[in-house]
Amino acid sequence: MAQPTTSAIRALAVEFKSLQDEPVEGFTVKLVNEDNLFEWQVAIFGPPNTLYQGGYFKASMKFPPDYPYSPPNLKFLTKVWHPNVYENGDLCISILHPPVEDATSGELPCERWNPTQNVRTVLLSVISLLNEPNTFSPANVDASVMYRRWKDSKGKDKEYENIIRKQVSASQTEAEKDKVHVPTTVEEYCIKQNPKSEEQDFTEFYDDYDCDDDYMDEDDDVDNDDDDEEDNEEMNEDSGQSDQEQSDEAIKSSDKTQSGLNHGVSQPADCLNKAKQHQLQQQEDSGNEES
Repeated sequence: MAQPTTSAIRALAVEFKSLQDEPVEGFTVKLVNEDNLFEWQVAIFGPPNTLYQGGYFKASMKFPPDYPYSPPNLKFLTKVWHPNVYENGDLCISILHPPVEDATSGELPCERWNPTQNVRTVLLSVISLLNEPNTFSPANVDASVMYRRWKDSKGKDKEYENIIRKQVSASQTEAEKDKVHVPTTVEEYCIKQNPKSEEQDFTEFYDDYDCDDDYMDEDDDVDNDDDDEEDNEEMNEDSGQSDQEQSDEAIKSSDKTQSGLNHGVSQPADCLNKAKQHQLQQQEDSGNEES
């Protein structure tokens, strides 16, 4: 077996740390052996509002020594009845196929593995595949036929669904043994990321800063700027300025408001800027109709 490259070790170390620091909804990862970065154990949670909801599916992920130039291999350890999973647990998905030309595969080169892919994109693709299998080139023909019958009957043919329900139930027993909480709702499934350390330090720096009062002050500034803009429009009308000149004045007023808000919360400034752009567009449309 070829020796792992330095770039492969570095890439896997960075990816693993990133997934530990910032977990992604739908799966967890850990090393099979702390001394081996090239073999991971993955736990995939069935997405809510699908047949696989509440499922706990274990898989192994093995990486080649030249990763990320070659794709990893993913094999389910939990029994999974699915059109794109072989009976031995091997997963068949385009994103894990080597980037070689194969006219018989029916796959586009852009659908295959490339070095810009990573564990995160692979596992998110697997989760998506659970609920939306590819039945055009199935790994499990029987599962594919059952799935098509279930889908074409709009759920009336229960054979496929019943098999999945039983496997999900069995996987939940395994989760209890592993003391793993399986998310079953959208709220549990979607992980809220913790704020970055820089943002936490920023908050501490302004510990005695009253954000609510500042937000109210910004609202007052916005109201004042809106009044100034109305005054400018009236003056422009009195002086007989063209619609284009009025539009330029309004843009300047919007820029001033944006600049003032940049010292505080950025989101209100962005929303206000969009609103003013919409207002300017309406003014221009109105001027074109009059002409």
